[in-house]
Amino acid sequence: MSRKPELKGRAARLARLLPIGGPRGQAARAPFVLLVVVLLGGGLIGLLVLNSALSEGSFQLDDLKQRTKELTDEEQALQRDIDAYSAPRALQRRARELGMVPGGDPAFLDPGGKVKGSPSPAPAAAAPLVLAPEALASMSAGASTVTPSPYAEPSGPAPTPTTAAASGTAVTPTTAAPPTPTPTPGR
Repeated sequence: MSRKPELKGRAARLARLLPIGGPRGQAARAPFVLLVVVLLGGGLIGLLVLNSALSEGSFQLDDLKQRTKELTDEEQALQRDIDAYSAPRALQRRARELGMVPGGDPAFLDPGGKVKGSPSPAPAAAAPLVLAPEALASMSAGASTVTPSPYAEPSGPAPTPTTAAASGTAVTPTTAAPPTPTPTPGR
């Protein structure tokens, strides 16, 4: 009752190439299933690699943020130290330690060469606290040492190398203690 229609031409040639029967459906399904499994497995492995790369980048970002915070704290601490060293009182104290004195009244020259103002000399320094290395070497033979405080004003004239050698005392220079840095929270 069921009769196959006769195929002609191109359709007949195609029909001869394909096998007739039941195993044809099973054979075509196996490569398709294998392809789907390979694509799903490859996709999962690709997602795993992508997720690992993103989490590694996240860890690096956290490390860089922490390092940036530490460097910012260090920069602020250094800026505080610079501000402390450049404060007028600190500059004045260090200048006095180096034997410098405040200048007298200044005088100015106008473009025509005329002097304006009456200049006055700076007051003489009472005692320099910094001595040349040669003076220290000649005074190192003495038994006792005199160390003036860097924070006190000298009360009298400082011993010169000739008077110090004659009296047998040595004069040693003092160095100013650097300001202690303020600890930064979080370090």
